[in-house]
Amino acid sequence: MSKASYVPPKVWKNNAASGGQFASINRPTAGPTHDKDLPVGKQPLQLYSLATPNGVKVTIMLEELLALGHTDAEYDAWLIRIGEGDQFSSGFVDINPNSKIPALLDRSVEPPIRVFESGSILLYLAEKFSELLPKDPAGRTETLNWLFWQMGAAPYLGGGFGHFYAYAPEKLEYPINRFTMEAKRQLDVLNRRLAESTYLAGDDYTIADIAVWPWYGQLVGNNVYSAAEFLAAHEYTHVQRWAEAIAQRPAVMRGQRVNRTWGEEASQVPERHQADDLN
Repeated sequence: MSKASYVPPKVWKNNAASGGQFASINRPTAGPTHDKDLPVGKQPLQLYSLATPNGVKVTIMLEELLALGHTDAEYDAWLIRIGEGDQFSSGFVDINPNSKIPALLDRSVEPPIRVFESGSILLYLAEKFSELLPKDPAGRTETLNWLFWQMGAAPYLGGGFGHFYAYAPEKLEYPINRFTMEAKRQLDVLNRRLAESTYLAGDDYTIADIAVWPWYGQLVGNNVYSAAEFLAAHEYTHVQRWAEAIAQRPAVMRGQRVNRTWGEEASQVPERHQADDLN
């Protein structure tokens, strides 16, 4: 391992570009960079997002609700191109002051309710439609245990392992080793849980699975960071079983395509405004 050469200054200043694939969207301040209203469609729910793992959580949830017969879960899904800074528009910041996708506006109520942070959106929709969240205290608590586990764990996977392994402008041994160790520990946590349970919260599929699968299910399927071999993902057999089962759900297949602008053309539905858009 090379010796450290960087000495942090007494007071940090943003004098140099951070480099890497997402350098253009990183800045040390919040708030809008430009004035622009968000589009509004005819559906009760307005989603502003991109098909990243966090964005996919919400489109899967909405497609699951529609599959369960909740026609009032219809939604317009508007594309937010984070590489172009759409998340820093005044309209987006009004819904999510943190300038991160996804962001949801529920216009079925007056005044409309803004919901931001993917876990909050899943919980809001589960409670609004009384679905995918057990009503008994034990089942509800176990579901929320795993939902909040994901919210706390994923930054180590994405901003930690994913950034330094896949996106950083140079490969650095220490951070890759540090966050690989944590990513494998997290996979082991999931594997041990899924060795004793069909789904994360028990026998039933819940918002916990919807939250965790786009990150960890896709990771072991080699669809996030192309790191399955590096992480020896085949060792996590119970995670593999769970991930493959969820991947076969029709609503999951549909939800992954919404707000997607890369990959095979048939997999891309940049915007969704009605069910026929996914045909």
